[in-house]
Formats: sequence, C-alpha cells, structure tokens
Amino acid sequence: MHDNPKDGPGGAGPRSGVRRAFVASLTGTALEWYDFAVYSAAAALVFGDLFFPSEDPLTGTLLAFSTYAVGYISRPLGGFVFGRLGDVIGRKKVLIATLVLIGAATFVIGVLPTYGTVGVAAPIALVLLRFAQGVGVGGEWGGAVLLSSEFGDRRRRGFYASAAQVGPPAGNLLANGVLAVLGALLSEDQFLSWGWRVAFLLSGVLVGFGLWIRAKLEETPVFKAMEAEQSRPEAPIREVFTTRPRALVAAILCRVGPDVLYAMFTVFVLTYATEELDMSRGSALAAVLIGSSLQVVLIPLAGAVSDRVNRRALYGWSAVAAGLWPFLFFLMVDGGGWVPLVLGVVMGLAIHSLMYGPQAAFIAEQFSPRLRYTGSSLAYTLAGLIGGAVAPLLFTALLSAYDSWVPLALYIALASVITVVGVWLGRDAADAAEEDATLAAGAPQEQGPASSHVHAQPSEAAVSPADVR
Repeated sequence: MHDNPKDGPGGAGPRSGVRRAFVASLTGTALEWYDFAVYSAAAALVFGDLFFPSEDPLTGTLLAFSTYAVGYISRPLGGFVFGRLGDVIGRKKVLIATLVLIGAATFVIGVLPTYGTVGVAAPIALVLLRFAQGVGVGGEWGGAVLLSSEFGDRRRRGFYASAAQVGPPAGNLLANGVLAVLGALLSEDQFLSWGWRVAFLLSGVLVGFGLWIRAKLEETPVFKAMEAEQSRPEAPIREVFTTRPRALVAAILCRVGPDVLYAMFTVFVLTYATEELDMSRGSALAAVLIGSSLQVVLIPLAGAVSDRVNRRALYGWSAVAAGLWPFLFFLMVDGGGWVPLVLGVVMGLAIHSLMYGPQAAFIAEQFSPRLRYTGSSLAYTLAGLIGGAVAPLLFTALLSAYDSWVPLALYIALASVITVVGVWLGRDAADAAEEDATLAAGAPQEQGPASSHVHAQPSEAAVSPADVR
C-alpha cells in the first residue's frame, strides 16, 4: 500500500507532508519522554539534596520523587483542556502550544535556583514546573497520534500513528545517553553543581527542532474536512462521555496492561536485578537499554503489521502473551546470569511493542474524527493514573510484603486481563475507516450509523454496543 499524493482528507497527503508529520509526531513524544527520564534521574540523584534538604537523605529523596508523581496527576487536566481545543481549533495549533509548554518548563528547571539560594520558593517552583510538564504531556499524545495518522493513508494508520509510540524508547535512550556522557566527562562534584542542569537545558534544542517541523505543517486533512462541513463539536468532552462511553472505557482499559508491563521491564527490573539477583546497576541498565533500542524498530514494525492483519486480534493475543511471559521471565532470571536477564527483558519489551505499536491507531479508531483528539487524550491520561503511575510503587510494595516474584507476575497478569477486556469492548479498524471515508466524501447526514457520529448533534449521537463494536 503506497502513499497517493492525490488522496483526499484522511488519505495520504503529499509525501513531504506525510514524512514531516511523522517526524513532528515522533519529535514531540521523544521530547516528552526525554524530559521524564531526565527528571526521574535528577530526582534520584540531586533533587533531594538541592531542593528538599533534610537531615534524613531518604526523606529528601522521597520528597523529590513525589514531584515526579505530580507529572502524572496533572496529565488528565492537559487531556481535558488541550484535547477539547484540538477538536475545536485544530490539531496543529494545540500541538505547538503543548510542545512549547513542555519544553519551556523543562528548560526553566535547568536554570532554577536551589533551596540554598531562595529557600522554600525553590521546591514550590519545581513542583509547579513539574505540574506544567504533566499538563503539556496530557495534551501532547493525542495530537501527536492524529498529526501523523490523519496525514497518512487510512489503510496504514497503524504504522503512521506509531510515530508517537516510538517517542518513549527514543526519549529514554536519548536521556540515558546524555546522562552517560555527562557522567563520563564530569566529576561527581561537577555533576551535582551544574552538570545536571545541562541535561535539562538541552531540551531547548529538541523544542526548537520540533517547532521548526510543526510550524511548516498545514492543518491535518481530516480537521480541514471537519471545518468545511462545519462539523466541529461545541462540547467535545461532554459528547465523549455521553455518546462514546463504551469507546472511552475500551480505550482506557486497553492501555493498562502495556503500561504495567513497560513499568516492569524498564523501571522495576532495575530494582529486582540489583537487590534480588545481586547484579550491578550497570548490568541491569544495559539489559534495559538493549531492549529499548530494539523497540525503536519493533514498535513501528508492529504498527505496520497491524495494518495487514486484524488490529484488535493482534493487540488481544499480545496482551495474553504479556500476562504469561512474566512467569517464565522470573523462572529464567532466578538462576542468575546476565544473558537470561537480557533475553527476558528483550522478550518482555518485544511483547510490549506488539501492543504499543498498534495502540495509538486502536485508541484513535474508537472515536469519530470530530471527537478523536478529546477521546484519545482522555483515554491516554486517565489510563496513566491506574497503569504506569502506580505500577512501580505496587511492584515494590508486593515484593516487600511477600518476598516473592509470584505476586508481581499475578499483578501483570491481572493488568493484561483488563487490557483483553478493553480490546474486546473496542471496535475494528474497518468501522473507523468507514467514518473517515464518509467525512472525506462529504456525505450528507443520512448515511447510517457510521456517518451519524460525524454529523449528528449530541442528542442524536447515541451509540449502540453493536455500533461501537
């Protein structure tokens, strides 16, 4: 299936526009995860001493990590605010605003005075900036997905939408690479004094590149068609909750399993390998970096595969594999050895890629074009609260309480079951393609259930289970 430069809205735009949209989508999410990874490292290494001084170093570190959680808590606000605006004023304008917000907040953290300089104002400012990061992230993901997928061919939505999904491994690799270089070039005193700031200030480079790319983009063809037909929603948040409740639930639940699995094989596995398997942190980190590097290739590949097979089926069976793999993983690594750890992490992240690659397209397809930014953003941010935000804490609590890996594997299995339910509640790509085709053709309102979601007023847009499915 090849791009056709003459395709209409929702099809493939000009090749240069499609490529630019793909890069713009990837850049934004890579910046998001670069910021989060750098912040996480700084919270563990320096923020406790510099912003939350305490006689007990552990207390300072815990307070620093509490600011990390603020970035997750504020995401739904970004989803509500920017998701709504994306369906009302356009994808491009909102994505420029979220990119500026995320990048500016990260850059300012890099020049923020410490507690020793301005007192209690320092941690307060840090929390507020972290909150701003989270708000921007909450509005970024849904738009990044639509930016690439609405410029691309509808028949290749899985591949084009995966641009936003490549951001997390790319951002993590970039952040770890920057920190590794700084660690090699600077002494510990230099890093604590000013070196950590360099990692935050570098986000300005990514922001500048992202803005340059996004400023050159036109509005997506799908949103242009909505403007032409005057079908933009006036109250998209209300419409999502009243006319697409099943779609919203499906989109939220389908994210839980991948989020928990990712937290296991990129975050908690470092703790498990060092504390339970007596490995060095460097060895554990190397295993994660190998798996993350492969994800940069596997995620778009999985998105492309989902365009050629049934996307729901691929997602669902991958969720089943995600629920089973941790049991095998822990049995493999309990015998010790770095090679089994690497193989286990690589396989875990490969299974994650099979869900994460098609995930953006699957979530977007649950909503009609006129509600797609709002619905996708709400699903992404609300799912984060019950998935990725709490998973590392629950892993730690379960291991501490039971001193066994079995509860950890059962937790991942439960999260995977939740995802299978979400996939079952969702609808197939063909249904979304029919809606998009109707919008592109400018069909009148009386075209059956699919087009009614595009044109109907809120009171007329009731959705039956069969329609959503």
